[in-house]
Amino acid sequence: MDKLPQDPMILFSTVNMLLRDNYSSLDELCDDMDVDRTALVAKLATAGFEYSEVNNKFW
Repeated sequence: MDKLPQDPMILFSTVNMLLRDNYSSLDELCDDMDVDRTALVAKLATAGFEYSEVNNKFW
């Protein structure tokens, strides 16, 4: 995950922007950026966020 910010709030904002502007799913983002989906979801969960596949964003 070194391509993404480590601070959970900045990570939340960055990932949602990338999902909105460039990727149709979290899997696509993780595959393209070589990011471990489980680690990303877990890191954002520690800040209280969860991924919505229907909305393609964390909230």
